[in-house]
Amino acid sequence: MNLAGKRVLLTGATGGIGRHLALQLASEGAELALVCYDAQKLNALTDVISSRGGKASIIVADFNHAHAAQGVADAAKLKMGGVDVLVNNAGILDFVQFAEQDPQRIAQMIQVNLTVPLQLTRALLPDFIARNSGQIVNIGSIFGSIGFPHYASYSATKFAMRGFSQALRRELAGHDIAVTYVAPRAVKTPINDAVATEMFKATGTNLDEPEFVAEKILQAMIRGNRDSYIGQPESIFAWLNGFLPSLVSMGLKKQTEIARPYASRSQTAPK
Repeated sequence: MNLAGKRVLLTGATGGIGRHLALQLASEGAELALVCYDAQKLNALTDVISSRGGKASIIVADFNHAHAAQGVADAAKLKMGGVDVLVNNAGILDFVQFAEQDPQRIAQMIQVNLTVPLQLTRALLPDFIARNSGQIVNIGSIFGSIGFPHYASYSATKFAMRGFSQALRRELAGHDIAVTYVAPRAVKTPINDAVATEMFKATGTNLDEPEFVAEKILQAMIRGNRDSYIGQPESIFAWLNGFLPSLVSMGLKKQTEIARPYASRSQTAPK
């Protein structure tokens, strides 16, 4: 897909991946509607884009609200005259033992990571079908293929997004509408708190730079990829987990034991 002149709605636009993706999309000539809850960060990002000759508008939204998705879709149509590409990038996560996770936080994670992307897609899809064109890009995770210990709720939402992407793609067969699912491995962004960062060091977890991940997402969008997994050997493990999950469980056993004390909120993480 040639992104020049395409109207792109990007959620989570000021996060680690989102900010770099916004800048790269703008450099490709896309017109952007950038979504985040922080107006100050959105304005700062649009200033950068404008200074480089790009075009972007902002939509301030709190995805904790039940009807936020419809409001964002309506605002994007108003600001850009329509939407050609939806990028569901916003997300939250916790590194925590599931038994200690706040129930309200579980509900919030499902709302932000899963319900909002589904509702946004539903709000825009009739226009895509009417024009017989468009692209839906769902940013998932390797944890959407490998149920990862201490990320149970997050993994659940990303497994669901992978399944949604697959089901919707099959449903839209016969339409010229692309559904792209992108699954990064762990990324160096503020979404990971200090404890999680220490755990990554202790377990030797591979971390990618957000700019690199944004580049891979952009490539998947341009190529119209169905599924794009970022990083090795994690991508191989994701594939293997579909056939031999017990083998992957064995491979994760040592890493899980190292990570467990970091994940517990009832005790101090090791130094």
